Amino acid sequence: MTTLALKYRPRILSDLVGQTASVKALTNALTRAKTSGAIHHQAFLFAGVRGTGKTSTARILARALNCTEGPTHMPCDNCDPCHASEQPDRNMDIVEIDAASRASVEDARALREQVQTRPAFCRYRVYIIDEVHMLSRQAFDALLKILEEPPPHAIFILATTELQDVPDTIKSRVQIFPFRLIPVGLIEARLQYVCDSEGVTTEAGSLRLVAEAGQGSMRDALTTLDRVISAGDGKVLESLVREQLGIVPAMRVKGVLESLLSGDTTSILDHCEALASLGADWANFWKELMLAFRDHLESGTRSGLQTHEILRLSRMMSFLIQRERDLRDSSLPQVVIELALLTAAQLPNLAPLDALVRGGAPSATQPVPPPRHQPPQQNLRYPSPPPQHLPPPPVVQPSLPPQTPANHKDKHIKSEEELIAQEPNLQRLLKDTEAEITGIHNETK
Repeated sequence: MTTLALKYRPRILSDLVGQTASVKALTNALTRAKTSGAIHHQAFLFAGVRGTGKTSTARILARALNCTEGPTHMPCDNCDPCHASEQPDRNMDIVEIDAASRASVEDARALREQVQTRPAFCRYRVYIIDEVHMLSRQAFDALLKILEEPPPHAIFILATTELQDVPDTIKSRVQIFPFRLIPVGLIEARLQYVCDSEGVTTEAGSLRLVAEAGQGSMRDALTTLDRVISAGDGKVLESLVREQLGIVPAMRVKGVLESLLSGDTTSILDHCEALASLGADWANFWKELMLAFRDHLESGTRSGLQTHEILRLSRMMSFLIQRERDLRDSSLPQVVIELALLTAAQLPNLAPLDALVRGGAPSATQPVPPPRHQPPQQNLRYPSPPPQHLPPPPVVQPSLPPQTPANHKDKHIKSEEELIAQEPNLQRLLKDTEAEITGIHNETK
C-alpha cells in the first residue's frame, strides 16, 4: 500500500510547496541549459530540515536533465528516462547513495572510479548523495577531488540537514540551495488538496492542527494525516486529531486561559487536576496555551485595548514563556505549570520593582509610614553648637622679599619647620571638632 507521502510526492518543480526561491533558480538554470544544450554547473547542494523536498527535488532535477526533450524544467513524463527516474534503483544512470551507511574513504574512492564510466542510455549520470554531512573527513577529501574536475557527463546532487557540518572546501565548489521550513498555511492547503483528491471529509480546524504538528515538514504532515484518516475511517475530525496527537481539548485550554486572565487561582488548580486525570502531554498543553494567549493578545491589541492592559498581558505572557525552560528540565511538569500559572495570575497585584525601591507612592486609603531608619521629620531639631574658644590665630611675620634659595634642599627644610610650628594649633582644633560632633550625636539620640 502506497502512503500519502509517496503518492503525492512532487514530480515537477512546480509541485514543490514553500520553496519558491530554489524552484525559481533551478528553473532558470534548466532554461539556460536548454538554450546552450548543456548544464553550466555540475554540483548542487540542497540544505534544509527533514521533509522539505530535498531528495524529491534531486529526482526531479535528474528527470529534467535526462528527458529526451531536455534539459527542461517541464519533463515530458513519457520517455524512457522519465519513467526510469521514477525508480532510481532500477536506473543505472541515477545513483542514489546514502552517506550515513557509506561514509568511509573506500566508498568515496570507489565512487571516484565509477564516475569515469559514461551513462548507459541517458544524457547524464546523476549521483544523489543523501545526508552528505555523515561522510568522514577522508571521504570528503576524496569527494573534493571529484568535484574539482568532474567529467562532463556527471552531475552531483548533495543533500544534507546539517549544512554547518559540511566542509567549506566542499561548499565552495557547489551551488547551495536552501530549503526552508514550509509555512503552516501552505501545508494546510496541500493537505486539503490531498483530502479532496482522496474523497476524505474534513472538519473545520482539523487540518490546521495536522499542519502545525508537521512543524514545517510536508512529509511529516502527510504521514500524520495518513494516520488520522486511518483512525477516523475516512474522516478527519478535530477531536480525533487532538486524540491522535495528544493535544489538549480546545475548551480546556480556553478555560485555563480565562481563569488565568481573571486571576482565579482555584479554577486554575481545578483545570490542572482535570488535565492530569486525562493524561495530557504537558508540553503540548503549554504550547497550546501560549498560542491561545498570543491570539488573545493580538485580538485585544487590534481591537483598541488600553495601553496599560496591553502591558499587563505582555508582562504575563513574557513571564510564562520564560518558564518553558523549567518545564523541559523538570521531572515534575505539572508542578512547574501550576506554579507558573498561579504566579502569573497574581502578577497584576504585585507592585513594580522601581516603586518598591523608591518607597512607592502614598496611597489615598493608607498613608505610607516614615522609614524606620529615620526619626519623624517634625522631631529633627538640632541645637546650635555651644560656643567654642578657639586659639588665637598665629602671628604672621611680615613677608620678606623673595630670595632664591641656594638649593631645593633648603626650601624643603623651611616647609617642614613651618608645619612643626603649627602642629599644636592643628591638634587642638581637631580635638575641639571631634568633641562638637560627639555632643551633637548624643543630643539627637
